[in-house]
Amino acid sequence: METKSAVTALAALAQETRLSIFRLLVEVGPEGTPAVAIGEKLEVPAATLSFHLKELSRAGLVTSRQESRFIYYMADFAHMAALMTFLTHNCCKGMPQECLTVMETALGGCCAPSQPKRKLARSKS
Repeated sequence: METKSAVTALAALAQETRLSIFRLLVEVGPEGTPAVAIGEKLEVPAATLSFHLKELSRAGLVTSRQESRFIYYMADFAHMAALMTFLTHNCCKGMPQECLTVMETALGGCCAPSQPKRKLARSKS
């Protein structure tokens, strides 16, 4: 991820309603949820919701699909992971395995791994 993309994503999340929408979509998971359900759950009017979803989509944080007359929105987990990787790229003074354990634990609480977890080799200091 390039710096400009990271700044765009972070700017999109730096607004209370958009952050709430994104967190809800992360909680819902990869299947997503209809826009109307997002609006009802967060008590956001349709026009306002549309504006915020457009901003999150422009930042690459959400995607959508149409089913029948409903538009479903879902978090773009690959983009979220790329942003998290960008933010932690140089963490822990060149020893990223120190940070990875914390991040894997945090992500393990919300995202089922697609493959078995690997054990990280820890350097002995």
